[in-house]
Amino acid sequence: MHLKRDGVVVLGVVALGMGACVAAVAAADAAVPADAAAAPAPDAPGAADSGDLSSVNEVIVTGTRVTGIKAVESAAPIQVIASQSIARAAGKPDLITTLSNLIPSLTAQSFGSDQANQTLQAKLRGLSPNDVLVLIDGKRRHTTSNLAVIGGPYQGGAGVDLNFIPVDAIDHIEVLTDGAAAQYGSDAIAGVINIILKKTNNGGNLGGTYGEYYDGGGITGQVQGNIGFEPIPGGYLNLTAEARNHGHSFRGGLDGRTLNPNLTYPDSNMKNVSGYPDVNLISGDAEYHSKLGSFNAGLDLEGVQIYSFGSYGDKKAQSYENYRTPSTVSYQGPLTGGVKDYLFPLGFSPLEATRETDYEITGGVKGDLDAWKWDLSATYGYNKVLVYTLNSANAAIAGGYTDITGTVIPGTDSTPRDFYDGFFKATQMTTNVDINRDIDVGLAGPLNVAFGGEYRRSSYAIGAGDPNSYIGSGAQSYPGFQPADASIHSRRNYAGYVDLSTKPLEQLRVDLAGRFEHYDDFGSKTVGKLTARYDIIPEFAIRGTVSTGFRAPTLAEEYYRATNVSPDSATVQLQPNSKSAADLGLGALKPETSRNYSVGLAMQPLPGITATLDAYLIDINDRVVASGTLNSVVNGQLVSPAIATAIADSGAVPPSLVVPGGSYSVSLFTNGIDTRTKGVDFVLDAPFDYSWSKLDATIGASYSDTTIRSIHNSPAQLAGQVPFATGSALFDQAAISDLTTASPKYVLNFGAYWVAFEKFSVSVHEIIYGKTQEYQSDTGKTPNGAKSVVTYWPNTVGVTPITNVELSLQATKMVKLSLGANNAFNRYPNKVNSILRDGFAATYNRSTTTLYPAISPFGINGGFYYIKGELEF
Repeated sequence: MHLKRDGVVVLGVVALGMGACVAAVAAADAAVPADAAAAPAPDAPGAADSGDLSSVNEVIVTGTRVTGIKAVESAAPIQVIASQSIARAAGKPDLITTLSNLIPSLTAQSFGSDQANQTLQAKLRGLSPNDVLVLIDGKRRHTTSNLAVIGGPYQGGAGVDLNFIPVDAIDHIEVLTDGAAAQYGSDAIAGVINIILKKTNNGGNLGGTYGEYYDGGGITGQVQGNIGFEPIPGGYLNLTAEARNHGHSFRGGLDGRTLNPNLTYPDSNMKNVSGYPDVNLISGDAEYHSKLGSFNAGLDLEGVQIYSFGSYGDKKAQSYENYRTPSTVSYQGPLTGGVKDYLFPLGFSPLEATRETDYEITGGVKGDLDAWKWDLSATYGYNKVLVYTLNSANAAIAGGYTDITGTVIPGTDSTPRDFYDGFFKATQMTTNVDINRDIDVGLAGPLNVAFGGEYRRSSYAIGAGDPNSYIGSGAQSYPGFQPADASIHSRRNYAGYVDLSTKPLEQLRVDLAGRFEHYDDFGSKTVGKLTARYDIIPEFAIRGTVSTGFRAPTLAEEYYRATNVSPDSATVQLQPNSKSAADLGLGALKPETSRNYSVGLAMQPLPGITATLDAYLIDINDRVVASGTLNSVVNGQLVSPAIATAIADSGAVPPSLVVPGGSYSVSLFTNGIDTRTKGVDFVLDAPFDYSWSKLDATIGASYSDTTIRSIHNSPAQLAGQVPFATGSALFDQAAISDLTTASPKYVLNFGAYWVAFEKFSVSVHEIIYGKTQEYQSDTGKTPNGAKSVVTYWPNTVGVTPITNVELSLQATKMVKLSLGANNAFNRYPNKVNSILRDGFAATYNRSTTTLYPAISPFGINGGFYYIKGELEF
C-alpha cells in the first residue's frame, strides 16, 4: 500500500471541515458541559466510546497511598490517559510513539545508532530515560539490557522498553510528572509512568493495522486482541496477544565515497551496486518482528485477593550498518599464486541483528486485617538480547593478520558471512510489602499511615561471541564480545519507607514521605518528600512539592564494555571502574542525587472543564553522563598518548587492526556534571456534549530548559589534553548539547475527538515541537587546515508542527473502521548542517549519507498512513 499525496489533502480537508461543523454546532446548539448532561450509557459494542482524551475524574493510585483520590483532586501533578485515547493515538502501533503523541512532557527516541535503533527509549522533562520509573499496576518494571552507547540525547539509556507491553492490555496510564524517589525509590527523579492493566472478566476485542510511510518503506502490519473471562466466581482472567511486523526504511543520501573521481579497481565497481549512488542504507528504521502476550488474573476469597500478571515478548530485529567498499576484504598469498583477490567485488552492507526475549511475572496477595490494608508481592523480570552481525566479513580471517602476541596468522582467502557476537542479559527480582490504614486523629480528614519495605536483586551480564566474530579485526561493523569483555555482575538493595497523608483543614491536604535505601555496592541513601494542596475555593487550588531524590547508576552503565566501529573509526567503550578508566583518572560511578521543587495551580473554571499549571525546578548533582569522544588518533595522526595507553590497557582489539589509518577514541560514563532543569507543564481538558454529537478537547504544553550548573574538574591525568571548546578535557560540545539543547525546549499539543450520530468520529492531534540543536564533530573531515583537528558544527531542527488525524466509521454494532495518518502533511526535519555535508562530500566521506539529524523529535521518515479495523464483542 502506498497512499498518494491526494490522501494527505483529503484528510486535512475532512478534518478542517468537521472542525468547522463543530464550531457551527457550538454556535447554533446550546452546548452543555459533559458532566452537567445526563450520564452516558456504559460503552458497548456499537456505541461510540466515551472518548475522554484525559480522564481527570479517574481514581488514581499513583503518587499517593490514599484510596479514592481522583486525578483532579491530587496534590501532585498526575495526567491520566484513557485506553480509548491510547487506541486512537496508536496509528503507528507502538506504545512509546503513542505516549509521546499524548503527553507533551514525554519525548520519544525516533532513531538510534547501532542496536539503539532496535530498542528506542522515552524520557520525561528532557532528562535521561533512566530518570523515569515505570510501574505495572504499581509494581516496578524491569529494564532493558540493551544500553544506548552511541552519542546523542538518549546516550546511556537503559530504561524500560515500553514496546514490550501490549497496548490492548492497558486500561489506562497514570503519569506522575513530579519527583517521587521518596515514595518509589531509585529512578523516579523525572517522574513515574504507572500502567494500569485491564481487569475485565468478559468481552473483548480484535483488531488489525496496516500502514507505511508516504515516501516508502516502514511497511507495518499488526494484529492484536484482548479477551476477558471469569474462570471461577469472583475471579477474572484477562488475556492479550499482539504480533507486529515493521520493515526497513531508507532516508539517506548518496555515499560520499562514490564521489571520488579517482576510484580504481575494485572500488570503481561501486557504480554497479544496486541503488547507486545511494549504496549506504544506514539511515532509516530497523526491521523488526515482535510477538507479545500478557495476562492479568485475580481472585477474591472473602476479603483476601490473590493476583498475578505478566508479559512475554519475543523480538527479532535488524538494522543496516555502513556499506563496506569492494576493497575492504582481500587476500594476497600462496592460495592465489600471489595475485590479490577481492572477495566482494561489489562490496557489502552488514546488518546488525538481535533476537530479544523479555518477560516478567508478578504474584501477590492483599487484603484487610481489621483497619489495616496490606499487600505482599514479588516480581521477576528478564531481558536477554542475542547479538549477531549478518552479511558481513572478517577481513583478518580472509587476508591474514598479526595478533597481539606478534604471531603472524596467515589468511584463508575466505571468511564467514554471519557471526554470533554474544549477548546482553538483565534480570530483576523485587519483593514488596506495603501496609496502610486510616486513623482518626481529630483533624478534618483521617491520617493515612503507610509503610513498607522492598528487597531487589538486579543482575547484568555480557556473554562472549563466537571466536570468528572478534579474532583479528573482528566482524565488519560490529566486532563480537571477547572473553575478556564477558562478565556478570549483580546488586542487592533493601529499602523501607513511611508515607503520611492527612487533611489538617478541609481545604488542605498534606503528604509527607521518607525512604531509606541501602545498596551493597555503594552504600545508603535517605530521601524525603513534602507535598501540599490547598483548595482556596472548590474550583481553584494551589499545590506544591519539595523533595530529594537519587538514581543508582544502572549496572549496564557500570559494566558495559565493547568496541564500536565504522568504516573509518573505532571507539572503545570503557568500564568506569576499569584500569583503563583509572589511566584517565576516573573511577567507579556513584548515585545521582536530586532536589525537586514544584508549585502549581489546579482549576475548574467551568463545570466539567479542568486545567492544571505546574512549574518545577530539578537540580541533579553528580549526573551520570557519557564523556565526549576522547580521541587518541585522528585520521592516522596521534593526538593523545594518554588515551592511546588507556585503549591498550582495555584489552580491546587494537583499533589499528580494526580500522587501519582511521580515527581511534574512547568513551565512558562518569559522574561529571551538575545540571538544573526548570520548566512548566500545562494541561486543559474540555469535554462537551451536544444534541447529536460529542466533543472532547485538550490543550497540553510543556516547557523544559536544562542548563549546566558545573562541569567537574578534569582529572590530572588529562592535564596534557587540549581542552574542548567547553573548557573541559572530558566533555565536548556534542556531549554538552546532548544534555542541554538536543531535546525540544517546548512541545504544544492540541487534541480533539469528535463523535457524530454515534457513527462517525474524528481524532486530531496537532503537536508543535520547539527547536532542537546538537553539535556534531566533523572528525577532521571539513576544511580546517589539519586532518588531526576536530571541529564541531551545530545541527538544528526548527520549530515544526506535526498533524496526526484519524477518521473512523462505526460500520456495525461490533465493527469499527479507521483511516489515519501520523505526520499527515509529510514533514521532515531540517537537514544536517551544510558545512558538514559539504565537508564530507569534499573529502569523499561516507557520512554524506546522513541527511537528517537523529535528534529530530518527530523522526526522519515523514508521514505514516494507515488503515485500521476493530471488532468488539
